[in-house]
Amino acid sequence: MSDNTGKTVLALLAGAAIGAGLGILFAPDKGSETRRKIREGIDHEKDVLKHRLSDVTDKIKSRFSKAKMDLESEVDHLLANGDHKKEEIIEALEKKLAELKNQGANAKN
Repeated sequence: MSDNTGKTVLALLAGAAIGAGLGILFAPDKGSETRRKIREGIDHEKDVLKHRLSDVTDKIKSRFSKAKMDLESEVDHLLANGDHKKEEIIEALEKKLAELKNQGANAKN
């Protein structure tokens, strides 16, 4: 998780805890109502946190997917270039072999 996202989540949780504490201190409602409100607040913050975690996960997956595609493309390019170079080397070796055969034939004469 990036440093900014970690700080955001920490600030969110701290804010929720402070809000819940202040709500308890200044609540004009009876205890059962206050507990219900706290539960709802915690549930809401859990949902928010799950949503943010899902967003971060999706972003990470997207970046890895793009990096994977870039890597596959680069490997394909290198392999294609390697095949081209291989053909050049074979042609050069065949020419050199032909030259050596000519020199050998000329040396016999």
